Amino acid sequence: MPNINKILDQLMDVSGAAAAAVVDVNSGMMLGGKGSGVDLELAAGGNTQVVKSKMKTLEMLDLNDKIEDILITLNSQFHLIRPTSKLEGLFLYYVLDSSHANLALARRALKSAEEQLVI
Repeated sequence: MPNINKILDQLMDVSGAAAAAVVDVNSGMMLGGKGSGVDLELAAGGNTQVVKSKMKTLEMLDLNDKIEDILITLNSQFHLIRPTSKLEGLFLYYVLDSSHANLALARRALKSAEEQLVI
């Protein structure tokens, strides 16, 4: 049984969390999202292009490796993108207030969420 809402609730409980989403990398559509401060549907579509571009770059470089996560730092926010390894074609998107977030704990929570995610 899908547990998207439970996973998103767990991510939102982390200090500094502003928004979180589960996104289909092929369509750019959200399977679920929570939080505020960012238009999650727009961010899902835009970050789909980021993930696809990075995957293509890895392929062109002939790097036999996978993306663990992508970190984008802004003046006031951290944006984390984590493609799921066990559920091909999905990624987790996480937005944090950089003044209240502990990046190491947030990355750990995101990894745990990925491991627990069921679709």
